[in-house]
Amino acid sequence: MSGDIRILVQAGDIDVGAELARLEARGGGAVASFTGIVRGGDGLAALELEHHPGLTEAMMTRIAEEAAGRWPLLGVTAIHRHGKLLPGERIVLAAAASPHRAAALEATHFLIDWLKTGAPFWKKEYFNDGSSRWVEARADDDEAAARWGARG
Repeated sequence: MSGDIRILVQAGDIDVGAELARLEARGGGAVASFTGIVRGGDGLAALELEHHPGLTEAMMTRIAEEAAGRWPLLGVTAIHRHGKLLPGERIVLAAAASPHRAAALEATHFLIDWLKTGAPFWKKEYFNDGSSRWVEARADDDEAAARWGARG
């Protein structure tokens, strides 16, 4: 990959427009992105994300490097938030720039599938009734990541 990899783990909001503009400036023919948003409904009041500083960034970098090795990318961005988030707030951005749309789309899909299962984040849901629970890993997330093959 002749481009760059941008990995951030932050408490603050994600400026999606600025991040996509940065990738567009790489001069490719395509930029694809996925923005994850905290779901509302079912009485969810907030979602809290914890992570292991250093380890989380290292794992996210490995995932981005794997994407860059699989597709002809000019740039990769993976930004994940931590802390307490409310329904409707942005939680993650995965984006890729490439000379071709198929590579940008596939790389972005790969990034979010692997970030969901491979980046060490722990999620706790808080509900309007005062209850809370840790979010368990989901089999369908593991299956989505597995379809891309073994992690390098």
